[in-house]
This record gives sequence, structure tokens and C-alpha cells, in this order.
Amino acid sequence: MSDARVAVRKTYKLFIGGKFPRSESGRSYIAQDANVALASRKDVRDAVVAARAAVKGWSGATAYNRGQILYRVAEMLEGRRDQFIGLGLPAAEVDEAIDRWVWYAGWSDKISQVYGGANPVAGPYFNLSSPEPTGVVGLVTPPSFLGLVSVIAPAIVTGNTVVALTAHDAPLAAVTLAEVLATSDLPGGVVNILTGDPAETAPWLAAHMDVNAIDLAGVTDQTLATSLEEAAAGNLKRVIRPAASTPNWSDDPGLTRMTAFLETKTVWHPKGI
Repeated sequence: MSDARVAVRKTYKLFIGGKFPRSESGRSYIAQDANVALASRKDVRDAVVAARAAVKGWSGATAYNRGQILYRVAEMLEGRRDQFIGLGLPAAEVDEAIDRWVWYAGWSDKISQVYGGANPVAGPYFNLSSPEPTGVVGLVTPPSFLGLVSVIAPAIVTGNTVVALTAHDAPLAAVTLAEVLATSDLPGGVVNILTGDPAETAPWLAAHMDVNAIDLAGVTDQTLATSLEEAAAGNLKRVIRPAASTPNWSDDPGLTRMTAFLETKTVWHPKGI
């Protein structure tokens, strides 16, 4: 009898509602020499249900608390840095991704001061505008790990929840990030990650009537991007179209991806006499 140990081969699963289920269809595929779950339409619906259930608690948390949790993600990612490098990611990209979580964590309690404000009015009133999250945001993520972080972090830091579809051929960094998120005090359902073929699942996400916005950063087929935008028009979703050329995710991210998924609430209040 041989004493040689057989290593446990990892099966990469979906991340829905803080849990790691297999696809309800039972399907899988090989990507990056690993067995990965192939998400279905039903998985998209389940992920949206989880994201919607998490909106109230996450958007109702204080901005400071959300910032603490994003910073905790950076801490946990730092601790697993070598694991991500072991997936074939450049060390510099992993470091940039960690720093990007920290950067967005810092914006959590500042974006309302920059994007909101008091408005001048001709009358005895205070008129105040403050940003609020849009709700559930669908993401078609780019294959770059830094790109993945650069679309998830700005969507959730302001109180939105997300359903993210990973790149078909490079899903391992995304599902490994899910393991980081699951141990970072992030409430279940705030981020949901589906592996598989976005060409199959993105149309269901774009057309879903309980999704409020969608970011098409990872769509490279302009015909698909157009069809997804048309599907999103069914309930007037906000849409970020893919860049005309391959973006450099190392560039200064700016505020666009945070402010794109914010609604402005304006309140009038009479001044005291």
C-alpha cells in the first residue's frame, strides 16, 4: 500500500449570498487548468435575490463602517498576497489591487461631502442634496484582477450591492477574491460572483427588472454591448458602456464609477424664525 498522499483538487464554485454553491445546473468547465462552475440563468436570478436582500442592511450601514470593511478586505488580501501571485498574477498588479481597496475605503465617508451639498434658494428654506445608492448593480468584469477590483469596490463603497460576472477564460482570481470577501466582515449578498460565460448570463442580468444599473467594463464585443444596453432599457437601468479601447486600470480611477451608481436626494426644510 502506498503512503503517498493524494492532494485535494480544488473545485471553484460560485459565490452567492455569502455562500459557495455549485451551479444549480450542475455544469462546470475547465479554465486555467481548474474545474470551475458554469453559471446558469437560475444562478443569475438567485444572485440578484441575494443582492436585493442585502441592500437594506448595507446601504443603511454608516459610511465609516463600510470603509472599515473595505479596509479589512485589503488587509485579508495582503495576507493572501502570495496565493494570488501563485495564480499567475504579477506581484505589482496584486499590490495595486490591495492599494485600490484602501483608496476606495478612504472615500467611503467623503464622497457625500464632494458629491452632495447645500443649494442656494430664493426663500426661507434649507435645500440639501445628498447621494444615495442606486441599489443592485450588475457587473460584467474585465479579465484583469486590478480591473475586477476597480469595478467592484466603487460600486459597493457607496452602499450598492453587486452581481459580478467573471471573465470566461480567467475566473480564478475572482473566485479566490470571493474567499477573501467571505472572511472580511462583508455581509452576505453584498458581492455575488458568478463564473461562466458572460455571453450566456449577461443578457439575463441586463434584462432583470430588479437590477438597477449595469457596468459593461468587461464586454469586448460591441454588438453584445449594444444588445445588453437595449435590454437594460427595460427598467431604465443606468449603464456604463465598455471603453472604446482597452483601459489601463493602473490609471487614477477618479470618481466616475462611484458617482455613476448614486441617486441624488434633495430635501427642503424651512428655516426657523
